[in-house]
Amino acid sequence: MKEKILELLACPCCGGDILLAYASKYEEKEIIEAILSCRKCSREYQVTRGIPRFADLDKIEQDKADTAENFGWQWTHFTQEDAKYADQFLGWVRPVRPEFFAGKLVLEGGCGKGRHTSLAADWGAAEVVGIDLSAAVETAFHATRHLPNVHIVQADIFKLPFKKSFDYAFSVGVLHHTPDPKGAFVSLASKVKKGGNLSAWIYGEENNEWIINFVNPIREGFTSKIRQPMLYQISKLPTLGVFLASKLVYKPANAVSGSLAKKLFYNDYLNHLSTFGWREQHNIVFDHLVAPTAYYIAREDFEKWWDEIGATDVEITWHNENSWCGFGRIA
Repeated sequence: MKEKILELLACPCCGGDILLAYASKYEEKEIIEAILSCRKCSREYQVTRGIPRFADLDKIEQDKADTAENFGWQWTHFTQEDAKYADQFLGWVRPVRPEFFAGKLVLEGGCGKGRHTSLAADWGAAEVVGIDLSAAVETAFHATRHLPNVHIVQADIFKLPFKKSFDYAFSVGVLHHTPDPKGAFVSLASKVKKGGNLSAWIYGEENNEWIINFVNPIREGFTSKIRQPMLYQISKLPTLGVFLASKLVYKPANAVSGSLAKKLFYNDYLNHLSTFGWREQHNIVFDHLVAPTAYYIAREDFEKWWDEIGATDVEITWHNENSWCGFGRIA
C-alpha cells in the first residue's frame, strides 16, 4: 500500500476518513503490514501483504463468497499476458481512448489480475485504484506494485471504501457476476465526482438465448460447483472445440468473405476469439464455466441503469453482438 491512497479512502461503514494507525513492515515505498483506523467510528482495517483489506470474506453473503473464491482461483492461475489486451480493453470501454486517462483519478470495479489497471496507469492516469473481492488482489498487487500510480484494495463493490473523488470509474465483465448487477453499478457510480465519467461492459440478453437456456443450467448446477483444479482440466475439452472452430472455420471464413461469415453462428464473437491463442481461449472458456452467478441484461434494462444515476451524454453500443458497452457522464 502506498500512503497516498489514504487521501482517497473512506470507511465503508460510516464514511469517515481513514488514518494509518501504525505500520509494522515496509518494503521500499510500500506499506506491507499495517492497521488502518476510521477517524469517525474507530473501526480498524488491516493491510496484509501490501493490500488494504476492507472485506471480511468470512462474513459476506454466501453467493458473493462463492464468486470470490471461484474467480480468485482463476486469476491466480491464469496470470499470462497478451499483447491484444489493450485493444480488447478499449473495445469494452468504447468510446474511451488511451489519451482519455491522462491526469485522471481512476477507479476499477473488479480488477482481477490487474491487466486493465496496468493499462490505465501506463496511459497516464494520475492514480488508478483497482478493487476486487477475491484473492485475485494478490496477483494484481504483485503485477502492479512497481507502478507508482497504482493501488490495489480488497473490497466489496457494494461497500466501496472511497470518497466521491474519482474522475472516471469503469467495470469490465464484473457487474453481471454480482448478485445485484444494477446495485453494483449504482455503487460504483456513487464514487465518481460530478462531471466525471463511467464505463460498464455487461453480458447482453439479446443473442445469448442459447447460453441462458442451455449453458447456464449446466454452469449453475454443475461446473461452478466443481473444484477449480478439476474444472481447469475438464474445461480443456470445450476449449479444444472453440479453439479449432475459431482458427479453422471462423478466421478463414472472415478473411475470405465477410458476407458469408456473417451467416455463421455467433460469428462476431468467435471471430474475435480467433485472434487469441490457446491459453487465453482456455481462460475465457473457464471463465464462463466457473462463475456461480451470471446475469444477461437487455439493452432496455441497461438504459434504465443510466437513467437511475442521472447520467448524461450516455452512449450504449453493441459489442460482438453479444454484450453491451455503456459510457456516460455523472451529472
